[in-house]
Amino acid sequence: MLWATAGAAALCFLVALEIAARHYGVPGPITHQVREVVFAPESGPGLYAGLALTMVVLTWRQRFLALGAALGVDAVFLLVRWAVDAELKFGNGALWAILGCAVIAVTRRTGGERVLMLKGVGLGLLLVAGRKTGNTWLLITSKTRATVLDQYVLVADHALGDPSWLVGRLVDATAPVSVHVLDLVYVQLPLAAALVGLYQLRHVVVERRFPSHHLVRTFLVIGLLGPAVYMVFPVVGPVYAYGAEGGQWAAAHLWPDALPSISTPQPMPFDGITPRNCMPSLHTAWAVALFVHSRKGSRAMRYAGTFWLVSTLCATLGFGYHYGADIIAGVVFALTIEAAMRSLAHGWDRSGVRLVVHGTAVFTAFLLSYRYLPEEMAGRPWVFGPLLVLATASVVHHYVRTAGRWDAKAVPTPTPQPEPEPHPAQPRPEPV
Repeated sequence: MLWATAGAAALCFLVALEIAARHYGVPGPITHQVREVVFAPESGPGLYAGLALTMVVLTWRQRFLALGAALGVDAVFLLVRWAVDAELKFGNGALWAILGCAVIAVTRRTGGERVLMLKGVGLGLLLVAGRKTGNTWLLITSKTRATVLDQYVLVADHALGDPSWLVGRLVDATAPVSVHVLDLVYVQLPLAAALVGLYQLRHVVVERRFPSHHLVRTFLVIGLLGPAVYMVFPVVGPVYAYGAEGGQWAAAHLWPDALPSISTPQPMPFDGITPRNCMPSLHTAWAVALFVHSRKGSRAMRYAGTFWLVSTLCATLGFGYHYGADIIAGVVFALTIEAAMRSLAHGWDRSGVRLVVHGTAVFTAFLLSYRYLPEEMAGRPWVFGPLLVLATASVVHHYVRTAGRWDAKAVPTPTPQPEPEPHPAQPRPEPV
């Protein structure tokens, strides 16, 4: 019932976004997804990541058959596109394989096996549809929010030392190596999340059930709730509001070479194309979730999770996509959602409720202070800067402490075994 309810809610949400996108004269997420059955897909690696998640419910023989079918279909599509001189993109085969698993589940499986396979198909399609949904959300933010609050965040960010300008100069000084590495990390974050998710779901085919909590759930919920905050607090980022990317709409073309002067902030009009996707930084939130879930993996996975988090922070700041205020808001946002998802999976208790309330209160305080106290924050950076960092650290510490207790309860305590009774000593034989 839970999976059926979640599926129905997701379908209704996609239909609503499709209607909203059509209102603005562009195709929505459902149309984009259906088009990729035949036309060139937007992201081939993303489609194959969705197929990989679907294959966690398949046996090894079935996995090889599904992958072989996907590669064969893609080979045919590539030959046709090469023949007609179209753009050579791959990924259609992965979508065909996912849909084929759905058809097999409905026509050839029964009972629990059918439900398990449909869960795998739904998980793969949700990952694929997540990007399409996000793009539609971003379109809605750009069309419905004519003004942005970048001036408020810029002034408030002075309390943190304007990290976007500092990291932006460092990236420029180390280009092109740093640009290529950080861009690869930034763009392929969903693929990294899929790999960690595959590691967590590797026993599904043996246990014939999904674990109660895994990274993909948190990843999808972050992407679902984050754009709602964009609508409340629209921000485009320093590279657009104060850089050359903003064109005539930018307040100044200063990023990252020179800081704008601190003045009384006010909402500024911006174009109807650039997404208002800064507050909070969802890339930071996703990277934090990836880091948290990689802690229970192998040593290589833990190192990779740390590298992805640090590199994502450098990319979001160094490319001018986010202010420092967005980053700390993204950290709190991610840990609050992660705590809520874990509590939902294992049962709500007092510690989980306190953690979610704590994270929500800090996140709300951040947004209110950025909006209504930016000049006071910029005028007293030695006070508000440490306060912002300490508030973020309090949520991190609270999460680590609470998660440690949850993990301790999840580990079964071994039952003590009674010590064997000593055998009576046997008399030694007398020598002959």
